[in-house]
Amino acid sequence: MKGAVALDVREREIQGEQRHLDAVYKRLEEKIHEAEFLMDDAAKRVQVGTPGALVERDAQVFRAGVHLNRLNSEFEDFLFGRIDLLAGKDGVRGPDGAQTSVEPADDAVREDRGVSTADIAETLHIGRLGVLDADYVPLVVDWRAPAAAPFYRATPVAPGRVVRRRVIRSKGRRVVSVEDDLLQPGVRALLDGAELPVVGDGALMAALGRAREHTMRDIVASIQSEQDEVIRAPAVSVTEVSGGPGTGKTAVALHRAAYLLYQDRRRYAGGILIVSPTPLLVSYTEGVLPSLGEEGQVAIRALGSLLDGAEADAYDDQAVARIKGSARMARILHRAARGTLQHGDQPARLRVVAFNARVELDAEELSGVRAAALAGTAPVNLLRPRARRLLLDALWEKSGGPHRYTEAALAAEAKEAFNEDVGDEDVFQEFLDAWWPEITPLQVLRAMADPRRLDRWARRVFPQREVRQLARSLRRISPEGTGLSVHDVALLDELRVMLGTPARPKQPTEEDLLAELEVREVTTFADRTARRRSPAGRDQQERTDYAHIIVDEAQDLTPMQWRMVGRRGRQATWTVVGDPAQSSWSDPAEAAEERSAALGRRPRRQFELTVNYRNPAEIAAVASRVLALAMPGSRPPRAVRATGTEPGFAVVGEDFPGAVREAAGRLLAEVEGTVGVVVAMARREEARGWLAGLGDRLVTLGSLEAKGLEYDATLVVSPAEIADESPAGLRVLYVALTRATQRLVVLSGPEDLPDADGVPDLLREFAD
Repeated sequence: MKGAVALDVREREIQGEQRHLDAVYKRLEEKIHEAEFLMDDAAKRVQVGTPGALVERDAQVFRAGVHLNRLNSEFEDFLFGRIDLLAGKDGVRGPDGAQTSVEPADDAVREDRGVSTADIAETLHIGRLGVLDADYVPLVVDWRAPAAAPFYRATPVAPGRVVRRRVIRSKGRRVVSVEDDLLQPGVRALLDGAELPVVGDGALMAALGRAREHTMRDIVASIQSEQDEVIRAPAVSVTEVSGGPGTGKTAVALHRAAYLLYQDRRRYAGGILIVSPTPLLVSYTEGVLPSLGEEGQVAIRALGSLLDGAEADAYDDQAVARIKGSARMARILHRAARGTLQHGDQPARLRVVAFNARVELDAEELSGVRAAALAGTAPVNLLRPRARRLLLDALWEKSGGPHRYTEAALAAEAKEAFNEDVGDEDVFQEFLDAWWPEITPLQVLRAMADPRRLDRWARRVFPQREVRQLARSLRRISPEGTGLSVHDVALLDELRVMLGTPARPKQPTEEDLLAELEVREVTTFADRTARRRSPAGRDQQERTDYAHIIVDEAQDLTPMQWRMVGRRGRQATWTVVGDPAQSSWSDPAEAAEERSAALGRRPRRQFELTVNYRNPAEIAAVASRVLALAMPGSRPPRAVRATGTEPGFAVVGEDFPGAVREAAGRLLAEVEGTVGVVVAMARREEARGWLAGLGDRLVTLGSLEAKGLEYDATLVVSPAEIADESPAGLRVLYVALTRATQRLVVLSGPEDLPDADGVPDLLREFAD
């Protein structure tokens, strides 16, 4: 029943935010109609026969057009935050209608029978654009306005007037979720006479902060102090944050991004990149750190979508993932990038006419020219001009040109004319296009699917068994790029650098063509502004350099993925969060080497989060048994609350799918919110079929997808299957067992060797 009440609170809060968002969009539509009226009115002014009509029209069109364009461009995902504030110290209100005080009034918090109580004096919604209602009351405060600063600057140790900070996620015009941070959990806040409702992790903090035991309040202060120290750490180097499950690493890192961007906008105008290991975690991340209202300021990308033009959420099996993730792949890709030039049907002979005679280069001579061209260190596609020059040199030599002239000046002049004449011939150009084509990363990756070629390129790097596994996995990639795995994206990015992109000739604009014809066109400023705003005029080039990079769940990045991320942060400062005990990569030492190369020689600041406020002590105790097996000597984070409910254990009978579905259904009935069902990666798809139709609150996950996520209850299916699927399987199982905030149920199969109580051997190993 308690879960149902809590769920009602969440739904009620979403509905309340929906009503406010509806009012905002209604007001926005009114503003758009006003802007459109001004545009129409301005267009009519051109008919006025006064000398200044055109200039006046131009100015009005420009102002109205900019306003309309801004309204339209900011229309989606308009509202993303809210802060509930205590009364300000001076009570003064600014132009936007909000109080200007940063600090609360002296009497904002009162003691009521030993409980700190306060009234919420002001609620501000934060969005992409400021919106006032018809009475000039702020419906939305522009995120850049001074009144919105506490949304980004307030921290648990220095909350100022902020009691509750809420992140609002919407899809189109529909609010889909809310998530609260409670920055003053020791205060009982009242909104319109009722206690301020809190959703998500904020509710946990509220329960801890208002506990009767003094030690619990000390723990809350400890959590706040640890988190605040990370959020406010200077960003002059690399900030490394470690911490076990439930310590808030992700949330702290994301709030740090918002804090840094707001503190030093000029420095971070180059953009912030947040890298998450899975699309599911990206979705969660987007809910914690809202859009900051300016395109390009914060990019949140999964590893499978970090390279523009590639999108992957499929996973290789663990054996293939270890091959593709290894730094040794860089050597193979280097050979393949050059070797792919010889792949396919290519001309074996070049014939041209020079000095009234036919000049020919045979296959052996062409092979020598290619080898000489590839001896350069430039990317393959950028070596084409060098190859062209070497071909012309070889033809000049074969034609006897050097022997026709005794004077160096005449010889040089003749050679230049020869290069122009022969190099411009269609025969030569067609040969060069076929013999040295522009190679794409996808073409190289598909060429590597041929085991004979791959065996040649992988010689003395991978054994033949691994070569066959790698070739077989690459065979599923289509010419259009479908069939890519998450690990393939890092290989494509490596090839992008190795191949290079030739400079494209600039496409002439309409103005360029008119200028060439010496035609002068009369245009207005509004016309030119509209043209610049058109999609065709936007720079579509991929962004590969950021001012600050946040790597979430850093312990899971493979060496090749570290190389990919490192290319995007050569000039960046970094925040790197992770937990070695949760690593799913089988060779941490190799990954550490590439991580060090990516971060460079920047100074490091290291922080550790030690308090687990997600998992109840009962769940943390079970997970710690697996941690002791996975990483002997490691200390788990300290769980600070208990529920009195022990994890449940059951043995699967003959009907495996039915048992999983029944257990998931029971959890959905017992807890609020979400239930995560975690299975071995090989069972992911079939498990989704077993659980189809149980509703949106249930999420089925492969073991590698659970990282960084949390659920009200978790059902872990067959721990032995998860532990045995890779050399890092015990660490992956540790992750699966630490996702729940309330309930944990474990289902054992025969391979788990459960005891009479259904407890699998892995979870009772150190029980005594």
